[in-house]
Amino acid sequence: MTEPIWIEADRALAIHEQLLVEHGGGEGVRDNSLLQSALGRPLNHISYANSDIIELAAKYTAGIVKNHPFVDGNKRTGFVLGVLFLELNGYRFTASEEAAAQAILELAAGALDENGFCEFLRANATRRK
Repeated sequence: MTEPIWIEADRALAIHEQLLVEHGGGEGVRDNSLLQSALGRPLNHISYANSDIIELAAKYTAGIVKNHPFVDGNKRTGFVLGVLFLELNGYRFTASEEAAAQAILELAAGALDENGFCEFLRANATRRK
């Protein structure tokens, strides 16, 4: 696999801020080290495992959703970062808004683990031609 296009912290913060403008919520980073940890999970994982883009996208999403680094908007931001990573790296996300919302809510509640979320992404992402 070629080197993926990664999501840097400044881009993640800009996306988070834009989501708050559009949808409301409390501003700010609750814990910067948790944000750095979440954003570093995919990079760390690819160093030690044979991963594909979809698995790395799931790690971005789960990292933000589970680490809860922001005061508010963690589920929204985690979802958008995961889909952005897919799209930056040649995939199109195809799930309906309802299915995506349900998967994120289940991931946040622990009803769907990271592997299950990865399978959700795998079933709802197609490689662009």
